[in-house]
Amino acid sequence: MDEAITAYEQLLADRTRVLGPDDPQTLLTRNNLAGSLARSGQADEAITAYEKLLADKRKVLGPDDRQTLFTRSNLAWLLGRSGRAAEAIMAFAQLLADQRRVLGPDAPQTLTTLNNLDWLEQRQSDR
Repeated sequence: MDEAITAYEQLLADRTRVLGPDDPQTLLTRNNLAGSLARSGQADEAITAYEKLLADKRKVLGPDDRQTLFTRSNLAWLLGRSGRAAEAIMAFAQLLADQRRVLGPDAPQTLTTLNNLDWLEQRQSDR
């Protein structure tokens, strides 16, 4: 996994230099790097990376863009996996409201968020 992180870091540097920090391909690379950090067990670094990426996607793409919503989902999921259930529940609840408004109540992404929120809330109530 360290090789993937190194590769994404190198690609990110190149894409930032050539395409600029706000190019969609640069943002996608940042998302992939954050995901690799999460999968390698570097949750705190991944959360920070997703938070910074989310701020930039909101600025560049807007708060209702599908990619912005996707990053919010990734961040909420990682918060939940990192033992920060209360934050994750709040993030999923806010995301769910926005997805229902933007994507519709029956969109696959909306239903996935609803499932993730239900799962986290059930897990919290079992404790």
